[in-house]
Amino acid sequence: MCGIIGYIGNKNAGRILLNGLKRMEYRGYDSSGIAVIDGGIEVKKKKGKISELESLIDLSKYDNYFSGIGHTRWATHGEPSDVNSHPHVSRNGKIAVVHNGIIENFSWLRTKLTTKGYKFISQTDSEVIAHLIEYYAEKTGNYLDGLLYALSRLEGTYGLAIINSDFPDRVVAARKGSPLILGIGNDDTLVASDISAIIEHTRKVIYVEDGEVVDITKDGFQTYDIDKNKVDKIVENVDWEINGIEKQGFDYFMLKEIHEQGETIRNAFRGRILSDFGSAKLDGLNLSAEDLKKIKKIIFLACGTSWHAALVGEYLIEEFAGIPVEVEYASEFRYKRPILTENDLVVVISQSGETADTLAAMREAKARGVKVLGITNVVGSAIARESDGGTYIHAGPEIGVASTKAFTSQVTVLILFAILLGRRSLITLENGLKYLKDLEKIPELVGRILENSDHIKKIALKYSGASNFLYLGRGIHFPVALEGALKLKEISYIHAEGYPAAEMKHGPIALIDENMPVVFIATKDEVYYKVLSNMQEVKARGGKIITIATEGDEEVKEFSDDVIYVPESEKITSPLLTVIPLQLLSYYIAVERGCDVDQPRNLAKSVTVE
Repeated sequence: MCGIIGYIGNKNAGRILLNGLKRMEYRGYDSSGIAVIDGGIEVKKKKGKISELESLIDLSKYDNYFSGIGHTRWATHGEPSDVNSHPHVSRNGKIAVVHNGIIENFSWLRTKLTTKGYKFISQTDSEVIAHLIEYYAEKTGNYLDGLLYALSRLEGTYGLAIINSDFPDRVVAARKGSPLILGIGNDDTLVASDISAIIEHTRKVIYVEDGEVVDITKDGFQTYDIDKNKVDKIVENVDWEINGIEKQGFDYFMLKEIHEQGETIRNAFRGRILSDFGSAKLDGLNLSAEDLKKIKKIIFLACGTSWHAALVGEYLIEEFAGIPVEVEYASEFRYKRPILTENDLVVVISQSGETADTLAAMREAKARGVKVLGITNVVGSAIARESDGGTYIHAGPEIGVASTKAFTSQVTVLILFAILLGRRSLITLENGLKYLKDLEKIPELVGRILENSDHIKKIALKYSGASNFLYLGRGIHFPVALEGALKLKEISYIHAEGYPAAEMKHGPIALIDENMPVVFIATKDEVYYKVLSNMQEVKARGGKIITIATEGDEEVKEFSDDVIYVPESEKITSPLLTVIPLQLLSYYIAVERGCDVDQPRNLAKSVTVE
């Protein structure tokens, strides 16, 4: 969601802040702003792209400004506008605040402050924070004490960076439910909501925990809890490379990340294959052999693309390990009185490890005494720190808002998990070896699909003017159909729906006419001829059919207007291949329609509010 950055050091603060905001553009935003201390507080903020903000700023005048804060806003309270943009400033003009999150009791606080003479100029919940800090700082006679007391009055979530012109060599940051990371340089310190804004300056970081406040000065920093008790922190190193957050010659990050999937899939299984045993290892699960035997049910919790990966995991684990699986939307789980038993295992999946709904659902499951594992991409994320165990997908930075390589990396880890569990029940040594050898071939096969990009692009141009799409698959490819439809919706703004192919007859078939492209996943498996029957039903009603098929399949051409072939693979690994053409199809359609592929409207990369 919103991107936050704060800086204190001996460099041009304006330049550092603007560059940091640009690094976080991918998170999604509708306005941006910065504030620096120049005796007083100088604020520049603007609706629209960061380039709009940049046009307001003469960076040469910022050479002697060495501290400040910046923000990219994703609107929650109040429409996108200049006045609703952050930073927000207190009544006396001395305090500026940037905020990610939602203050649930802001209306009550706003009313109370209004009675005390405070005037509000924005529609946001965030403005109340600046005024509240001023009020309690004046009341207590101490800035930090007043700030801490103000935070104790806030209900909801926040990631905050705050400056005060009375203390020009000081930035204060605070977290409750919204990510913040401290970057420790040689002669400067940064705080940000995203590692991408930090790693070009330093690899040394501190992860700010919920309920912590960090008082940052030129001499260092001190962390407190909300009661002003000191908290000791450990400095850690991050291993992300700067080229991971650069396009490297690709037009869009999304296209770069699609092309990285051969390598990221390999990274997800590298070192985790036990060739001698036809099995897999996932260090960090913290599950003993006895723990694995006791599992009676697995519940996956996730949102969006991660939810689709979890659905693939459901098919894999039920078929290859014989363990019942439920897949829940994390956003619904905590409100439905879930029934959990001591032999259940909860697995939460989140690329960022900070997704608010997934994090809250994980905490709900832990509160019920159930073992919780996390599958995430970001080392040091809240889910990685708070889960009982888990594993990383090793996809590297994913900048495109529409997830691609994270999905295939998540599915790769779930394949390994299914094999690990399955070797204790349904998977023989011979089959375990066969599946793992097939998995090791997938990166090469992904490369072959990517070599066919021009063919996929031609198909995309043919259908780029459509208003609706239908994506259909059966079995393990139903979640792939859902993911294909989601990608198209996210980046091209075309209405698209994913369905189990057999369910088409129970409603969606009414939509089919000569203007409706229908994408079928029809690889050679046990339901192949069932899918062909579904294709004939669409054909009989004039629908246009795009088919994802197995290389060498000539029969499918009879029922298809266009065919995209993928290499043959084992069923257990097939989703890793069939999803790639759907990603490319969506990408080329969106580009043809003139859409901003990396920063689609209204979307945020990491959804850190409910």
